[in-house]
Amino acid sequence: MRMHLDDNYFRKIKEGTKTIEVRLNDEKRRELKIGDIITFDNRSSDEKLEARVTNLYVYKNFEELYKHHDKISLGYNEDEIASPSDMRMFYSFEDTIKYGVVAIEIEVI
Repeated sequence: MRMHLDDNYFRKIKEGTKTIEVRLNDEKRRELKIGDIITFDNRSSDEKLEARVTNLYVYKNFEELYKHHDKISLGYNEDEIASPSDMRMFYSFEDTIKYGVVAIEIEVI
């Protein structure tokens, strides 16, 4: 499976600080299984990296997801406030209700 990432999140996964990729639990993500390999493409460069899915956590919404995972693993810096509303810049409220969300725990390989 391929996923595209902004440079900031790509770097944090590469460095090993961001270990949870957050997505809608749409048809594509529902096919994921533990052990699957995801190829992440950096939107700002041609750089790619591969990560193995180590766990999948399905939630009704981002508020629930954020309660169960620490902000560093979600890609925030220590001095940032982690807010589920930040996800609205990527996903609509309607799509969140329709699909739910998934926290994809990964390890770079």
